[in-house]
Amino acid sequence: MTTATVTAAHRRESGAPRRGLAGRIVDRLGGGAVQVIMILLGLFWLVPTLGLLVVSMRTVKVNNAEGWWTIFTKPAELTLANYKNLLASGFTSSFWNTVAITVPTTVLVIGIAAMAAYAFAWMEFRGRDTAFLVVVGLLIVPIQIALIPVAAFYGGIGIFGTIPGVVLFHTAFGLPFAIFLLRNFFVGIPASLLEAARMDGAPEWKIFAQVVFPLGKPAIASLGIFQFLWVWNDMLIALVFANTDNQPMTKALQSQMRQFGSNVDILSSGAFLSLIIPLALFFAFQRYFVQGMMAGSVK
Repeated sequence: MTTATVTAAHRRESGAPRRGLAGRIVDRLGGGAVQVIMILLGLFWLVPTLGLLVVSMRTVKVNNAEGWWTIFTKPAELTLANYKNLLASGFTSSFWNTVAITVPTTVLVIGIAAMAAYAFAWMEFRGRDTAFLVVVGLLIVPIQIALIPVAAFYGGIGIFGTIPGVVLFHTAFGLPFAIFLLRNFFVGIPASLLEAARMDGAPEWKIFAQVVFPLGKPAIASLGIFQFLWVWNDMLIALVFANTDNQPMTKALQSQMRQFGSNVDILSSGAFLSLIIPLALFFAFQRYFVQGMMAGSVK
């Protein structure tokens, strides 16, 4: 009996899984080839973004006559006239409205959720577990059931149709997931670090600011990216709670589509402007994604 036969028999007896054809091919190729394939797949997913950019930089006549991929043979067709017309139409104010809604919401959600998550993870108080279960239960509450009651409440206090009203709504509905994510990350921090800080006489706020918050940067950065993208791309809340003067880009593009459905030049350039900032933010902080989404998964 040969050595290979003995090894195969031992594997069958021990129940070790056999490697399939795909697994053996991956082993042969090695990590380098797999990385090349993943890069090619990533570039493939960026093709629609490239197409949108090209369409936004060509005239309507050219876009109607030929596909965007012909730009590789006719680069002279590119122009910035669409963006000039878009900015002249008042789209700039919608851009800054989006920034005024997204940035404060992201900062508020991260700040409040981080403090609440620290309390749920490392502070003892009566009803802590019950309160955390209530927060987790709020994750399943749909936004739609709160639209009419909150709109009526906003109308009563005079903030309906304003940017602060939109910020408060996004903040309230972003907190449950944020607290859940950060709490699961904070609870994995070694307790010895916090006990050492307490023995040195550090108050709770100092432990949070100088120990827990810096160690939680992966989860916090991941949460910040998700929250930023959710609010930046939101249209439902903007349609309900933002008026024409305070409308973000999503609502402005929707109104342009309704009024000028054939203006592909305006819609494509506006869509690319609304896309480029979240895309740049994702590529800048994408290394935190895996660490943040693995928060609390291993105990």
